[in-house]
Amino acid sequence: MTLRQSDSILVAGGAGFIGSHLCRALLDQGHSVICIDNLLTSRRDNLYELEPHPHFTFIEADIVDPLPAALLAPEVKISRIYNMACAASPPLYQADPEHTMLTNVVGSDRLLRLAEMKGARFLLSSTSEVYGDPEQHPQREDYRGWVSCTGPRACYDEGKRAAEAMTFDFARLGRADVRVARIFNTYGPNMDPNDGRVVSNLICQALTGQDITIYGDGSQTRSFCHVSDMVAGLIALMESDMDGMLPVNLGNPEEYSVSELADQVVALIGTRAKVVHRPLPEDDPRRRRPDISFAREHLGWAPTVPLSQGLQQTCAWFLSELEAGRALHGNNDNCSIAAE
Repeated sequence: MTLRQSDSILVAGGAGFIGSHLCRALLDQGHSVICIDNLLTSRRDNLYELEPHPHFTFIEADIVDPLPAALLAPEVKISRIYNMACAASPPLYQADPEHTMLTNVVGSDRLLRLAEMKGARFLLSSTSEVYGDPEQHPQREDYRGWVSCTGPRACYDEGKRAAEAMTFDFARLGRADVRVARIFNTYGPNMDPNDGRVVSNLICQALTGQDITIYGDGSQTRSFCHVSDMVAGLIALMESDMDGMLPVNLGNPEEYSVSELADQVVALIGTRAKVVHRPLPEDDPRRRRPDISFAREHLGWAPTVPLSQGLQQTCAWFLSELEAGRALHGNNDNCSIAAE
């Protein structure tokens, strides 16, 4: 494989939900984009419209393994590295917890070393899960969290915390220019209907006439950020001149209970399906809402897409998937309250 010698932007996990939107936005800005993804939990369909683009290159590879030689070649110039790799929903990251941890730790180390080699700026997509089941509400970046390091979510939560520590150590040692984004619940087109996220679950169940599954009593809260807003925040953070030693919350500060979200989805789709309650999974956070004061002040960023508008667009996208003959099942057997 031969890569362009002009400056490129590398997006690890670029075939995933947020990663594919990020690739598209960067191409629209005129950049050359290299996407690396192992396709274990992402969808190749997300890249269908991107692959014909003359400035887009896809590499199927796992960042847990040694990076492809094509990326390491001295003539290949990379100016930015977005690490979006890693399954982000509990059913997927718990399915192979060892690989989840290795993706966050070993994979981040490999990409940080690549950033050091290329002189590239590095952005880690961390997560609101580093706050665990928070005692502080809303969550600020200086909150250290309330996290179980031995529970079923620990492979992801602790993996991301370790990735943050490694990222900041590279910066502290002068080895890389870094940025860290703590991503809160995000939704929109390109979501995998079977990945266990609450928005995709509810929409898929409503569209296919299944029972609407709510875990617990539905009073647990989340804040939902449309993917277009999230991508804008990631790019703003990457291109900012702020101190890279500070993590930044990216998410929508409007807070909704899961029951309120379900009511909106049911109203949009018009289903008569009944609501079924199931036990709340272990270590599931009761409340989740970002304090984005830092992002507002230092990035000039805040979400602009209201939930009603974003849900309407997302429902339309899932309906188009259904009409195209793609199966929409939702994930009825696992936690539907993924954090990102």
